Amino acid sequence: MTRSSREKQNMKSPVLKTRREVVSAIICSYPGGRECAAARIGLALKKFDNHAYENNNSRPLSDAQLFQLEQEAGTQYLANYVASMYGGLFVPVADPDSLDNVEMYALSIQAAAKRGCVDQEISKETLKKTSKSGEIRQSQALNG
Repeated sequence: MTRSSREKQNMKSPVLKTRREVVSAIICSYPGGRECAAARIGLALKKFDNHAYENNNSRPLSDAQLFQLEQEAGTQYLANYVASMYGGLFVPVADPDSLDNVEMYALSIQAAAKRGCVDQEISKETLKKTSKSGEIRQSQALNG
């Protein structure tokens, strides 16, 4: 029985900065390591290493190959990397059939709490800007 994508998701994993870091992280997290990853996509270990690390003028592993490895490893490094290139964040869509009412309620509470945290940060920044502009106006009036 496979785990749902929500169960596999690791919210603490960092968004990696380069494609090479992404490939390395996928290989490191693959069950059985690079030997099993090479076998899974049908490459000899040396050829896999050359493609994974772009040695000897080898083309990099394709997105489809990386996706295949990530599906089994339960990671989302590539999706997070691509989303971050566009200034975004990858959020997997939950399968509605796999959620019950209690789980959906818990998710909505978590989302509301996070929305509240975002609203607090926006409010703090707005207050900082407002107080700074008020101080500037006040000093201009005094020096006037």
